[in-house]
Amino acid sequence: MAQDNEYEPVEVESYFPVSTSGLHGKVHIRPVAGGNYPTTMHVECSKDISRLHPVGSRFRIMAKLTDRLGKGEFLYSSWRWPYTVLFEPEGAGTDDSS
Repeated sequence: MAQDNEYEPVEVESYFPVSTSGLHGKVHIRPVAGGNYPTTMHVECSKDISRLHPVGSRFRIMAKLTDRLGKGEFLYSSWRWPYTVLFEPEGAGTDDSS
């Protein structure tokens, strides 16, 4: 049963996970260090964040803490919602694979 939490602004970043076992795609999104959520928490959001911006970019999204039966907690943000780019590293490429 999904949790009933409010949406809140959350700062996240794109990264290359050490292991992609059980995950989709080579670039993932996680909460930034020092925020309210651990950097190990998964984030479900717009794929544009990982496809259109260099790895290591930071964003502000509206997200809420939720869960799926047997899958554990994660942050959820609708793929339709806008996001704010806070930082993009210079000289980094984007993930052009879909």
